[in-house]
Amino acid sequence: MPATIICIGMAGSGKTTFMQRLNSHLHTKKTPPYVINLDPAVLKVPFGANIDIRDSVKYKKVMEEYNLGPNGAIVTSLNLFSTKIDQVIKLVEKRSESFENVIIDTPGQIECFIWSASGAIITEAFASTFPTVIAYIVDTPRNSSPTTFISNMLYACSILYKTKLPMIIVFNKTDVQSADFAKEWMTDFESFQSAMQADQELNGEDGTSSGYMSSLVNSMSLMLEEFYSQLDVVGVSSYTGNGFDEFLSAVDNKVDEYNEFYKAERERILKQKEEDEKKRKSQSLNKLMKDLDIEKQKSGATKGADSEVLSDYEDENDDSHGEVLRDEDEPEREYTFPGDRSSELDPKADADLQARYQEAFNSTAKSASSKTAEAIAEYIRK
Repeated sequence: MPATIICIGMAGSGKTTFMQRLNSHLHTKKTPPYVINLDPAVLKVPFGANIDIRDSVKYKKVMEEYNLGPNGAIVTSLNLFSTKIDQVIKLVEKRSESFENVIIDTPGQIECFIWSASGAIITEAFASTFPTVIAYIVDTPRNSSPTTFISNMLYACSILYKTKLPMIIVFNKTDVQSADFAKEWMTDFESFQSAMQADQELNGEDGTSSGYMSSLVNSMSLMLEEFYSQLDVVGVSSYTGNGFDEFLSAVDNKVDEYNEFYKAERERILKQKEEDEKKRKSQSLNKLMKDLDIEKQKSGATKGADSEVLSDYEDENDDSHGEVLRDEDEPEREYTFPGDRSSELDPKADADLQARYQEAFNSTAKSASSKTAEAIAEYIRK
């Protein structure tokens, strides 16, 4: 798979010129790259782009239609373009056998690409398909001050942990000022301390420390020491073409690093997301089935309440069928009924008593009012 190089950097760092020189350098090696331009606001591109965002999104029309400023129009243009990123990936995949590198130019407003949802979508789309490397372009003459240098490195650190992709720090414009001082600051802490002591922005005219600012820069430099160990640092000149062979070697190293570490980590993250999505769907399905079951029970209770409602003293798994079971230690009782007791009476001695009982019963039944009987029957039915 071709290596994808996403060029990112502050405004004025020379990204577009770097892209032009890298494109021409690869053409001289007979390995022309696949070029993509993602800057919708640029007027002229000094290199031939295979895919240009300006062909599908008109920057000025976006500003007029949505009443946006320059940065808002760039973000909106990237949002519109990101909706078709799957088609872009398919186009690159079709041509992947005919080239070895994909180089992507991004907008000069770095925050519009890195910290926007569309930038994350585009980066993720390429990183999940091709081995992707971030080339962070740094304006070397502007970073000669320790404070500016630390600020730029902190921004590079945030981009590294935001994208989670291999990064190459490219110190551009080395024809104006060599990048040896920056490489030394990144590898030798004492040399950076010496530069801090000599910096007039951090110290007073008498050479004494100004306090807070010096302590802050010192702490940040100590924190970035681990960050520097994860980077490849290259000095190039987009004007003369020096250092681009070293840059391509660094790209090959980062591609190997991507395949060994980053690809496995990204696959683990994607697998974890897939498992989390399956769990979420399963929980939603279980909740839905539970709600449907409750609704069925409610509807069944209204239709056949007398046959389905259990007594407070009954259990669903009760096999006694409503019968009251006797305890094992309880003694057996003998029950006598009127038919059985009739044999115990002497028919001759109790003939009068039996007749009186029958007469009393008949008289009571005749005297009982119909209203009382109806009331008793109604009570029994309730």
